[in-house]
Amino acid sequence: MESDISHQPEIAIHPEIAVVPMGLGHLRQVIDLGYQVFDTQAKPYTSWSLTSVAEHLDSAGKSCWVAVDSDRVVGFVLASMEFELREDWAYLEWIAVSPDMQGRGVAGKLMTACCDLLFKHGARRIVTDVELHNAASAGMMRKNGFTEGTTVTLFVRPNPDEAVAGADEQVALGPGTKRDLIRRGRITGDGRHGRPAR
Repeated sequence: MESDISHQPEIAIHPEIAVVPMGLGHLRQVIDLGYQVFDTQAKPYTSWSLTSVAEHLDSAGKSCWVAVDSDRVVGFVLASMEFELREDWAYLEWIAVSPDMQGRGVAGKLMTACCDLLFKHGARRIVTDVELHNAASAGMMRKNGFTEGTTVTLFVRPNPDEAVAGADEQVALGPGTKRDLIRRGRITGDGRHGRPAR
């Protein structure tokens, strides 16, 4: 289902902040905010980049929103109807709020705008993931109607011929993103074996 979020109404948080559909004019600030708040070392298969954002802006069934305070982007959410294992499920991949604006309801308003549009696109469920130790994000997801589902563990096998710096060493994978791994069925979770038969 093709979407046009440019005609969606603004969602007011308080007079200074509005939630609006993300456009190209927001791109630089969204990328900068992502680099400021995301810890891609916690999930080394995650790759925050211009490509990550562009994929969302270019996808059918997108739901990309920004929270703006005057001309400043103080938060964003990027999601789409592209959850490859189920055509009727959506995937919320990125949400961020500037540290100085956290705790003011910005994330909740972004989630409401995003999820409302995804449900209008036909989503029966919206899927997201949260790093195991990120209690703040897990709490935000629960507060916004998400419940815990499948747990996925990233298994890593080091090369026995190479010295290992330490047990806590993070493994940086190549340019593949989390979305690519999901599409290829590498992080599908328990009891799922690829796409369901049509």
